[in-house]
Amino acid sequence: MDMPVTEEQIRTLAFYLWEQDGSPDGRAEEYWQKARQQLDGQDAESTLQQTEAGL
Repeated sequence: MDMPVTEEQIRTLAFYLWEQDGSPDGRAEEYWQKARQQLDGQDAESTLQQTEAGL
């Protein structure tokens, strides 16, 4: 059973993606949408575990 994606999960992944791209200014919405799409497209728990592990 899939767990719903939480705002905290989106925020965590968006921040990780933003940092990986060099922390560009003015693109918060873009990273939020990227994170949401990634989490909606796969198991959210495994994505966050990979993010926290630095993969």
